[in-house]
Amino acid sequence: MAASGKPLQPIIIKRVKKGGHGAHGGAWKIAYADFVTAMMAFFLLMWLLGSTTEADRKGISDYFNAPLMVTLFGGPGSGASDSILPGGGDDLTRTTGEMARGDAQLAARELGAQVIREEAMRLERQRIEGLRNKIETVINNNIRLSEFRDQIRMEMVQDGLNIQIVDDQNRAMFDVGSALVRPYMREILREIGAALAEVDNRISISGHTDATPYGSGARGYSNWELSADRANASRRELVAAGLPDEKLARVVGMGSSQPLLADRPFDPVNRRISILVLTQEAEERMAQGYRLSSADLQGGGHASSPGSVPEAGALPLPAPMTPQGPSQ
Repeated sequence: MAASGKPLQPIIIKRVKKGGHGAHGGAWKIAYADFVTAMMAFFLLMWLLGSTTEADRKGISDYFNAPLMVTLFGGPGSGASDSILPGGGDDLTRTTGEMARGDAQLAARELGAQVIREEAMRLERQRIEGLRNKIETVINNNIRLSEFRDQIRMEMVQDGLNIQIVDDQNRAMFDVGSALVRPYMREILREIGAALAEVDNRISISGHTDATPYGSGARGYSNWELSADRANASRRELVAAGLPDEKLARVVGMGSSQPLLADRPFDPVNRRISILVLTQEAEERMAQGYRLSSADLQGGGHASSPGSVPEAGALPLPAPMTPQGPSQ
């Protein structure tokens, strides 16, 4: 107690301890996280723009512009089906939906069908090539037929295998001015017919003559009738060799309209029988009424279908006519 008798007041000193500032290492992490998030959103947007169709982008735009309208009425690419609401039935008034997915599936199916079709065509041409090799082997191994090798020409064309038996100045296939088959020609046709019977492809037979006119004129028995009769006589020999009649697609006479040597229309080589082993595609075109692509082998003319031509021995062959000029 003080001398004056008053008690002493305690003196309280408040000292504020100022600590150091907290570490400044946390704020940059938040900013960096915001930057990374923005970049992810940007690249996600770029990916969506690149992988979606115009209909999908239109649906997304409509959703953000008018989400209620899209929810109620739908829009292009706005759902997995043509249903307005999930679980609802199809809206018959809508023709849009996931069009891109449907188009992609359709394109995939068409591509698959095209691949299968091309593979079938490749295998078919491979079989026809095998037929060509077989006929060549038969001709080469037959001593008598090998003598006529120069008169038998075979080549692969767009419509299949074309087998042409051409005439020779000193070795005619038929009697002069008639459709009577010579013995060596009959032997050739029988061998070819036996080989053709082993393949599934149908064939087309066309007869051709040179440009030598008949004395009876165009109104009488002409090259048109002669070429058709010779084609039909060749058909008889092929059928006699075992070729089923249903494999014949058509028998046609071309007259002198398609010469093998256009610059020499009177050459004996123009007198020929063409046997075309048809591919499936060529047969379908023929069935639809289209002309075969190998126009130098087929075309309009005096024709007869397999169902309408007479069987062997049913009708007599026409009497030989006397052509003007060189022998037909």
